[in-house]
Amino acid sequence: MNKVILMGRLTRDPEVSSSTTGTTFARYSIAVDRRFKRDGEPDADFFNCTSFGKQAEFVERYLKKGTKVVVSGRLQNNNYTNKEGQKVYDVRIMVEDIEFAESKNASSDGSFSSGSASSGSSNGGNDFLNVPDGLVEELPFS
Repeated sequence: MNKVILMGRLTRDPEVSSSTTGTTFARYSIAVDRRFKRDGEPDADFFNCTSFGKQAEFVERYLKKGTKVVVSGRLQNNNYTNKEGQKVYDVRIMVEDIEFAESKNASSDGSFSSGSASSGSSNGGNDFLNVPDGLVEELPFS
């Protein structure tokens, strides 16, 4: 099984192009904070990501440097020999799903807010669904 799930922030604006066959693709990288940090070691790891088709168009339209996202996909080796004859080893995340990891307001003002901006619903600045009175008793998890 080849599956990876990461949460991090874009390190730069996505680069969007089209292949010779007309397929749109977006390349971007995300910085993922390390859970445990040691003195003298980096605080984050950086991963190159690629999205295709409609997803690449979504990335181009809605994501920019600093946007916090959750990506899931698969690892793919992209090894090649450069012009100088040296072997270059590259591992890339081929993104299958991508979601916002925080609300639009949280990403713009630096504050934290749980929830997802991908739902597209507006509930007065609150990231939680408002449940009408009397409905709580009917919920299976209450």
